Amino acid sequence: MDRRDIGSWLQGPKATLSEQGIEFGYVGERLGFPEAGPNSVARMGRRLIALCLDWFASMAVAGLIFPAVTYNTKSLLILVIFALQVFVLTTLTGSSFGQRILKIRIINISGSRLSMPRVLVRTLLLCWVIPALIWDRDGRGLHDRAVASVAVRIR
Repeated sequence: MDRRDIGSWLQGPKATLSEQGIEFGYVGERLGFPEAGPNSVARMGRRLIALCLDWFASMAVAGLIFPAVTYNTKSLLILVIFALQVFVLTTLTGSSFGQRILKIRIINISGSRLSMPRVLVRTLLLCWVIPALIWDRDGRGLHDRAVASVAVRIR
């Protein structure tokens, strides 16, 4: 066992396979999306910032509407407001509040808008958190894979 063996283990299987000459392509290539620019798959950093904006907006709304509610109840209210905001805005506009600010929209893999039932399933899985933390090499979480959706850049 030498340093390269440990380094390959720490870098993960993708780095090891890349060293062996296997080409993975860019994020979204397997789905038929461009590498950069409009309609390219939105990167994880941009999506995480949009999620934080959505969550902070939900916290602000909960604080304004329910100022006297206890902490445990308020955290549940924040989650409900977050889910409603994401569901309603994604159904109507294709983007939640934070996604709209960061120029991201959620579409079907074929390029069309998501139907209301798919948006509902995606939102519920997003609120469950775990599916959103596991993603594939195209940057799609399990919540996106379950409803055949993808987050793309608007500009």
